Amino acid sequence: MEDFESKSQYTSSQVRSLSDDELQMLENQNKRLVTEFRSQKLEVEAKKMWDLFYKRNTTNFFKDRHWTSREFGEIEQRIHNNQQTVLLEAGCGVGNAIFPLMAQAKDLFVYACDFSPRAVELVKDNPSYSETKCKAFQCDLGTDHLSYTIQENSVDLVTLIFVLSAIHPDKFEFVLRNIHKVLKPGGYLLFRDYGLNDWAMLRFNNGSKISENFYVRQDGTRAYYFKKEELESLTCASGFDVVSNEYVMRETINKKKNLKVPRVFLQGKYQKPAPT
Repeated sequence: MEDFESKSQYTSSQVRSLSDDELQMLENQNKRLVTEFRSQKLEVEAKKMWDLFYKRNTTNFFKDRHWTSREFGEIEQRIHNNQQTVLLEAGCGVGNAIFPLMAQAKDLFVYACDFSPRAVELVKDNPSYSETKCKAFQCDLGTDHLSYTIQENSVDLVTLIFVLSAIHPDKFEFVLRNIHKVLKPGGYLLFRDYGLNDWAMLRFNNGSKISENFYVRQDGTRAYYFKKEELESLTCASGFDVVSNEYVMRETINKKKNLKVPRVFLQGKYQKPAPT
């Protein structure tokens, strides 16, 4: 894992502009695309690739996300007011977001699901895991119905953080409708993921691009880079009202290489309408 230090951050409604050199980097990616055969193979083996990822890295790859409640006021407000809250962490990984939240909020119950069975087992093996506070389960958000495990209209908040980008774009709307079904009317979907023109997107070499804004990493996992307007359209089509939807621009420093790195994320809040 490379060593980065965050230097500055701001939000924007506009996509990051690219230099001529960066535009050429994107153009070069089109010279050799992932073949249709390999693209289909990557989809079939997606669960296997994430299981291998967690086999290699266990709980050591991602840092705990202590920033979640700071970035999303809906979580912070409920913690501060000691409100009884049911939260679904859709794509929980090994629990880097849920365990810091559970430590802060005594009145929080968490449903935590992940594509990778190995990740779910690592969540359950965490000393902070308790079935009275959390239910962890394996789920493919793009095919499995959440309502088979979670009662419809029962969840106050859903976090979808760096998860949708790992799923095939053809399944995005199913995932969002899947989440919408278990969310309470008036409840919120809290989203953060990779944004268009992120530095990581520009770094992909020939043979890594699957389709527009969709890439495969060297380890076989995939990443999609979202346009603001695209996500707004997807969430609206899936039954949500858009509360906020903006790019987060962050300049980070690769300390080993003394390199400035422009990161782009897309962050949003989307509400399931309450009956009028």
